[in-house]
Amino acid sequence: MKKDINIPVVKDVFIAIVYEYNNIYKTYDWNAYIINDKNVDLEVVLIVTSGYSKEKTTSIFRKKLDKLPAKSYAKIELMQEELFTLNNQFKVTFFEGNTMFDKTYLFRKNTINKNALHPIPLMEARGVLVK
Repeated sequence: MKKDINIPVVKDVFIAIVYEYNNIYKTYDWNAYIINDKNVDLEVVLIVTSGYSKEKTTSIFRKKLDKLPAKSYAKIELMQEELFTLNNQFKVTFFEGNTMFDKTYLFRKNTINKNALHPIPLMEARGVLVK
């Protein structure tokens, strides 16, 4: 029976933790973004985030986007640097047409840092990306 279930592979949808300047507070912040690098819109995007280690677990954060247009991105949440010592998981579910997609993105502990910054697709920013 399991062999009859078609689970499509997610392509061109990424999660990035971006290090960027906050003009309001005059500080540098870490923000999580979802990036749609597809040529089609994503609908009913559900994102569930949490952080964990053997000793600690964060509360669960949920976010819903009705639509994420093609070749665009949206901010998910502000990330506190204390969370980077934990594994940070982003579970993303969305519809592309009538097909549901699901993928879990994982930033392993201590992989989010200033030394790991790279250019982020579609954004004029630098950060850490998980594909």
